[in-house]
Amino acid sequence: MLGDKFRFRFVKSGTLRLVSHHDLMRCSERMLRRAAVPFKSTAGFHPTPRYVFALSLSLGVVGCDEVVELELTEQRDSDELLAALNAQAPTGLVFTSVKPVPMKATAMPRRVVYEMSLPAERVPEIEAAATALMAEPKVWVERLKPSPKRLNIRPYFRGVSVERQPTPPAPFPSGRGAGGVGWPLLRLDLWVTQTGSARVDELLHLLRIEDLIDTGAVLSRTVVEIRDEITTTIDPADVPPDGPADSVPLSGAEVAALSARLNEESNQQPIEAGWGASPNGPVVE
Repeated sequence: MLGDKFRFRFVKSGTLRLVSHHDLMRCSERMLRRAAVPFKSTAGFHPTPRYVFALSLSLGVVGCDEVVELELTEQRDSDELLAALNAQAPTGLVFTSVKPVPMKATAMPRRVVYEMSLPAERVPEIEAAATALMAEPKVWVERLKPSPKRLNIRPYFRGVSVERQPTPPAPFPSGRGAGGVGWPLLRLDLWVTQTGSARVDELLHLLRIEDLIDTGAVLSRTVVEIRDEITTTIDPADVPPDGPADSVPLSGAEVAALSARLNEESNQQPIEAGWGASPNGPVVE
């Protein structure tokens, strides 16, 4: 189909998950130029392609069904455009689908799902922690940005659970099977609103499983749901929260204590790991 604005679905995996969002944007511009795509550019002294991601992906997270929109200066056929981009895409980046959208359309995320394989011996404690978290009427976290505050992120939880799938995820860490009852994985089903959302690192901290990331577990974002792609809702109550979440400003002493704790956590990586390294591989920024 012909169009001058397109919405792509793509996969970001392999070693490319260790490339930051900003580096991916720079890589994408080179890819568009090599593919001879007549893209629109932003205004100003440093014009860039009007190539807009619905939601940036954190460093190290695999994106299984990500969304990006591209505006062109002239019409192109969607199938030809998809083939041209895949021919120039770096290893680990695969465009899986494309469709033309109106120029005024914007890919606003509504919901995301993250998944992570779990070691079988940790499943009971993580299941109990997930059940307890979902039972809480309010779940408070502290944030420094955009303003220091204590925020109730419970309204953003659609589901936090441990699921079992019949086939192992790929890649599947050796020694993490579940004895014939399926491979356990953590599933974080979160609402995304214009006023905010819960962050994955906050959920991992609340569940006390940050150490799994440190020992090689890999998060995958398996679902990115876009608002204008939802045509019907089976359950009227199954909708994102309306309005901002409850929040309480932090005092000066609380801000200082939180800043000190975050600085301490960021400096806990062992020196012997080497510059630019982590248990999950090299850190690329």
